[in-house]
Amino acid sequence: MDKVDFILEQWAREMPAMDVGPMGVIGRLNRCAALVRRRLDAKFEEFGLSNWEFDVLATLRRAGAPHQLAPTALFSQLMVTSGTMTHRLHRLEQQGWVTRTTNPADARSLLVQLSPAGLALIERAVQAHVDNEKNIMAPLGADGTAALDAQLRQLLAMLEP
Repeated sequence: MDKVDFILEQWAREMPAMDVGPMGVIGRLNRCAALVRRRLDAKFEEFGLSNWEFDVLATLRRAGAPHQLAPTALFSQLMVTSGTMTHRLHRLEQQGWVTRTTNPADARSLLVQLSPAGLALIERAVQAHVDNEKNIMAPLGADGTAALDAQLRQLLAMLEP
């Protein structure tokens, strides 16, 4: 029995005619997401990073050399507002992890680029992050992980516009 089972038993007792099966699935997804988030955040903290800092640096890293993007490309990939992105970039710049330079293709715009320190940091952090994710999923085994991934892919395809 997990915590979700306890809630489902309460609903079954209080409203026995109600089918709460989907509540169990959604409740477990939410609970898993919260517990996984804690483990991911703990790993990021080992590198002095928050979740959003990791996301921005990783987005720039996976963009490929020279590890730079326009702020609009960054905030669209990260699904945040331009105001939020501006604040985040300012903080990352203060940390010395990114620089903002004039876009040679358009002098009216800027590019955000990983600094050498930011590149070194994210390369260490992303390897630790992947190892952490492997450890989280290891108890399911390769087949269990693949099956869960396939089911979640199908659910996501139904939910995303």
